Amino acid sequence: MNYSNPSPGFRSGFVSVIGRPNAGKSTLLNQLLEQKVLIMSDKPQTTRNKIQCIFTEERGQVIFLDTPGIHKPKHKLGKFMVDAALESLREVDLILYMVDASAEFGSGEEYIINAVKQVKTPCILVLNKIDLLKKEQVLKLIQDYSKLADFLAIVPISAKTGENKDELLKVIFSQLPEGPMYYPEDEVTDQPERFIMAELVREKVLQLTRDEVPHSIAVVVESVEEKATLVKVRALIIVERDSQKGIIIGQGGKLLKEIGRLARQDIETLLGSKVFLELWVKVKKDWRNRIDNLRELGYSDRK
Repeated sequence: MNYSNPSPGFRSGFVSVIGRPNAGKSTLLNQLLEQKVLIMSDKPQTTRNKIQCIFTEERGQVIFLDTPGIHKPKHKLGKFMVDAALESLREVDLILYMVDASAEFGSGEEYIINAVKQVKTPCILVLNKIDLLKKEQVLKLIQDYSKLADFLAIVPISAKTGENKDELLKVIFSQLPEGPMYYPEDEVTDQPERFIMAELVREKVLQLTRDEVPHSIAVVVESVEEKATLVKVRALIIVERDSQKGIIIGQGGKLLKEIGRLARQDIETLLGSKVFLELWVKVKKDWRNRIDNLRELGYSDRK
């Protein structure tokens, strides 16, 4: 098939992936793309920006918008994240609403369902983590959720194992209009490499620290230099308090070295080159509530 000039029947469109924190949105998109584009963590609120992930095959091209988990915000950064997720509902052809099927139904799911009802965009409910449930439990969940909203379809999946992902893709393509190819077939994200490198460093901090520290950090790649035999990357880890700086550096710099070691491995895979990664830690007090800091770090100021 000639991807640069798609044949009749080629479908394309934009699909917003929404849900509560830890519903498995990034895990699903990495599974569909068959490579690591989005960072993952068992900690909630890992995703902070709307990130476009591009899936292309013979049937067509799907541009997925991975959105921040919808939660009750506690600071300006949190409000930006939730606003970004909710705004996406009106900007797309289709909504994928992901639910952690192993978790109890609560007010958070009610809030999202009400938000979905207020837009005209068709919505597919994706029940994730069915690998943790019995078949009877899954069937009951399908019955219960079908009474709450007029979902286009309800698809049970396991983002972790890939179970039923082909069925999900089949449903998605059946709902998209015929259209052009928006991105070259080999592109998997609209984000520049610097953004992805910064996210890979942030992922390692999320994995290796606990409590409030993970949510208090931001990462900026300050410079990328291509040398003869390797790529030199300098990145800055920003925290809110001096105590957090001490935690991330660790005794004798041990934790920072481990963050760097793990991040470097992923960045080398991303770039296909040897990498020298230099990490620094800087304190910017209460940056998540400071509009100037949020703008500087790439988060928009929204009322």
